[in-house]
Amino acid sequence: MTQHPLRVAIAGAGMVARVHLDAARRAGSRVVGIAASTPERGKLAAAELGVPHAFASAEELVTSDEVDIVHICTPNDRHRPLAELALRSGKHVVCEKPLATSAADADALTALAAGSGLLAAVPFVYRYHPMAAEARTRVRSGALGPVHLLHGHYLQDWLADSADSNWRVDPVAGGPSRAFADIGSHWCDLAEWITGHRITELVAATATVHGERSAARAGTFAAPGAGPAATEPVGTEDAAHLLFRTDRGATGSLLVSQVSPGRKNRLWLEVDAAEASVTFDQENPETLLLGRRTGIEALARDAALLSPEAARLSTLPPGHGLGYYDCFAAFVRDVHTAAAGPVSGPGPGAAEPPAFPTFADAARTAALTDAVLASARTRSWTEVPAA
Repeated sequence: MTQHPLRVAIAGAGMVARVHLDAARRAGSRVVGIAASTPERGKLAAAELGVPHAFASAEELVTSDEVDIVHICTPNDRHRPLAELALRSGKHVVCEKPLATSAADADALTALAAGSGLLAAVPFVYRYHPMAAEARTRVRSGALGPVHLLHGHYLQDWLADSADSNWRVDPVAGGPSRAFADIGSHWCDLAEWITGHRITELVAATATVHGERSAARAGTFAAPGAGPAATEPVGTEDAAHLLFRTDRGATGSLLVSQVSPGRKNRLWLEVDAAEASVTFDQENPETLLLGRRTGIEALARDAALLSPEAARLSTLPPGHGLGYYDCFAAFVRDVHTAAAGPVSGPGPGAAEPPAFPTFADAARTAALTDAVLASARTRSWTEVPAA
């Protein structure tokens, strides 16, 4: 039994780390420390964010006896070594996606977590939008009929200019896939979670719109690094197109882009079933579109009208918008609640799978990422290994 309140430390001090920090505090946990890319930056971040201790390194943070659960929000190439070190040090882990820069490494981490008796979670937080949960209930209940088609897109514009850059562009720090691993993974996780279908084979094409980008790598989502005139070749994709088939006979398509001007974070997912369709738009998450031949209904978020799981996540009255921070807080609350009590998640003797997304879910998207890259390279249909 872990002590209360849970002692949390965060490896990383960028935008996503600050979202984790806010969510941990909203969950009632005690954030005891933070680490950044250098000890000096760690001290500055701790002072700015009101965190009592700055660890000299992420390695020191994930092995500290003063920490119960670590949140890993570093560049992607550090996810596996830090998560492995944390698990071997007896810490629960929340690790940003991609869990690792290859499917093999993600599988190895998943196996380690499964045998540890510790909680290992990944923030596929779009599952925590109430209307996404409502879509899941309606599709999985069978009320809409068998699913025939899954389609949509995930579009951003933060790398639309060749002057825009960030560590994610670097195939060493970010991994061999950028657009798909970074955001396409979210779409695929949500599509499989809502429908219960699994993508079994796909054909993909990738595009690198800007063959060279600024050599500055200090940018963020909010302010991509428009750096000096010096440029470097780009080795990762700006966009990816997929056609796919599922294990239950559905077909689908997906467009992923980080170079679509005017699209800030447009995750759009439509499920077309025999009797009706359901559409979730992450930029307009307060409504769910229900389509029938007789017309389209925009179902507004109202806990009194939703399924129990969607109602659980609907923490504000109708008309009071819930957003990304609220989804993140709900995810972290689920994970921290489980970590603070008897573990029922992955590990020996687990009674049932946890409600939150785990390393196994992240390993699933890593397998999809490898299949996308393989298909784009060979220009052929590629099987996705079963989990």
